[in-house]
Amino acid sequence: MLSGAKGRVVVAMSGGVDSSMAAAILKEEGYEVIGLTMHLWDVASNDSYEGHPLQGSQRNSGSCCSPGDLRDARRVADQIGIPHYVVNLRKAFEEEVVEYFVEEYLKARTPNPCVRCNERIKFGFLLKKAEEVGARALATGHYARIILDRLRNRYLLLRGQDRNKDQSYFLFSMTQDQMTKVLFPLGERSKVEIRQQAIKLGLRAAHKKESQEICFIPDHDYRRFVEMRKGKEISRPGEIVDRQGKVLGLHRGLYSYTIGQRRGLRIAAPQPHYVLALEAEKNRVVAGVKEELTAQGLVAGGLNWISFPRLEGEMEALVQIRYRHPGAPAVLSPMNQKDGEGKVQVVFKSPQKSVTPGQAVVFYRGDEVLGGGWIEKAF
Repeated sequence: MLSGAKGRVVVAMSGGVDSSMAAAILKEEGYEVIGLTMHLWDVASNDSYEGHPLQGSQRNSGSCCSPGDLRDARRVADQIGIPHYVVNLRKAFEEEVVEYFVEEYLKARTPNPCVRCNERIKFGFLLKKAEEVGARALATGHYARIILDRLRNRYLLLRGQDRNKDQSYFLFSMTQDQMTKVLFPLGERSKVEIRQQAIKLGLRAAHKKESQEICFIPDHDYRRFVEMRKGKEISRPGEIVDRQGKVLGLHRGLYSYTIGQRRGLRIAAPQPHYVLALEAEKNRVVAGVKEELTAQGLVAGGLNWISFPRLEGEMEALVQIRYRHPGAPAVLSPMNQKDGEGKVQVVFKSPQKSVTPGQAVVFYRGDEVLGGGWIEKAF
């Protein structure tokens, strides 16, 4: 097949093995491939790290958008013989992801910046860039699948075949229009297969470790990051109480805590205590023993349905409340307008631990992603 016979495709190249192999696979299949790498964040030059050991260093090389990753992506593009460009999306990333992250913590919610980045940056700004260069699609290294269901006349989002690497949870916000323009070349493959193919091709990224942290907070210190962005005056100490309101101790500011957290509570008690809830209105942390961590259900908003335009009535689904959560059987019910338009109530068949406001909740039927939203409260 002649080079480029299938049309032009842009691949979002992060410098890692997955996006590198996505580019290599598509070129082998006969596409004209262009590699685009997003320049999103510089730890070394960011004001949030002024006076911090990370400033002026390359210690962020394990993140997904470090200078080292940009170089790795370019080297891989040279190896497989495709053009490569860097797209500066720092301003958009700052406004759409970093500010969202900080503001969610200040609202006593635990954000998920990876979902937000996919929604606003990768399948928003970068997809537009791909269209501007005449590409028929944007491809990424996600382990997920998109198929067209002709009977329903809708595109469906499915889990990746490799359940250990499935990333459909992070993609629930995709629209029908976006799914017509996105390719996931790794969706039918396993991570082991992809790494073996990368080794066989001699790609520099073949043995590269996977990014495990949030790219703009490589030292994992979320509390310090929020304080550096907003100033330490945002810290409002308050009470740590149990479910009955009994004072157990004092907290350092609600943004320092998340549901299920055990360390850092500094409570003198015969049993370990965990964060059960954050009460922003009362500036209180509610804590209790492990058995109190479970919730019967949740309310979610900011919904996006993929398999159908909207939820018309009660439906059973497997509900995933965080990335590594195995999913729990539950009943979904649309909430009427007086309770909140565009929201859904989820009642679990069995209580679930650490239901966390601010996190994504995704609804499945088998491998199919029905849709998802954002957890507003647990009950």
